Amino acid sequence: MMPSNPFLPGFTARFREIRGTRLRTFEAGSGPTVALVHGFGGAASNWTLMAPALAQRCRVLVPELPGHGGSSPLPAPVETLDPYADRLVAVLDDPAVLVGHSLGAVVALRAAARHPDAVRGLVLAGCAGIGSGTRQAERALTLVALVKPGKRLSRRRRAVAGNPVLKRVVFGFAGAADPRALEPLAAEGFLAGSGLYTDTRTAGDALVRTDPRVELERVRCPALVAHGARDLQVPLRDAFQYARLLDAPLRVIADCGHLLNGERPRAVVDAIFGFLHRIGEIEELPLEPELVR
Repeated sequence: MMPSNPFLPGFTARFREIRGTRLRTFEAGSGPTVALVHGFGGAASNWTLMAPALAQRCRVLVPELPGHGGSSPLPAPVETLDPYADRLVAVLDDPAVLVGHSLGAVVALRAAARHPDAVRGLVLAGCAGIGSGTRQAERALTLVALVKPGKRLSRRRRAVAGNPVLKRVVFGFAGAADPRALEPLAAEGFLAGSGLYTDTRTAGDALVRTDPRVELERVRCPALVAHGARDLQVPLRDAFQYARLLDAPLRVIADCGHLLNGERPRAVVDAIFGFLHRIGEIEELPLEPELVR
């Protein structure tokens, strides 16, 4: 066990060896288990504004996917995201509600399809996948994996986070609707995670090859789809398709782009608590969960 990082106050880190991969997970709180799964090139610090708020009522796990954050890469090339989903399930000590962002949402979907007894519910935030198999998406993922802009920006994260002009340049490219309004702590959390990854190429290639609509009939748990109204990375029509295929409600968050967990953390936290209440994981809704500032 190790102390938490500064972006997850009160959380404790642990490492586990799973199928040749050393995975890092942060944990805090008690109650129903909720796992927060970051997106492409991200890390646990992507959830810095949300994880402590959720830990007020839940046992919160924040795993880092293979090749991301403090987790080692997969030991061999893969064709799909299934090895990521299998390792995600392996770090769960109990059945959990999975909250995934972007790539992490597709991994959570695959986990629910492959291991239905391990997943009690799904919250898909800005879920990628449907449009990720296009040539344009493939070129963008490959470019990011090769150029590694996050590595360079991470070293200057404090300067970027405190400068509205730099935030507009950096997070406008990342898909935020109003980058200048992004909380400095959220901006730092995104950039800190981007400086840690060791292998995003494998995840990007697997995302392109994985059609998340395959075997959706095997997803037995309830689901909620959340999407930014101004998401330019993943079109809103994809969210409607996920909601229809999963027979799930859709929460469209106004004035929000692709980075829901940083742009509108309170709205996403409220949606998660509402979902947990609806499926019987918590008895009462918190009046006003506090967010980190």
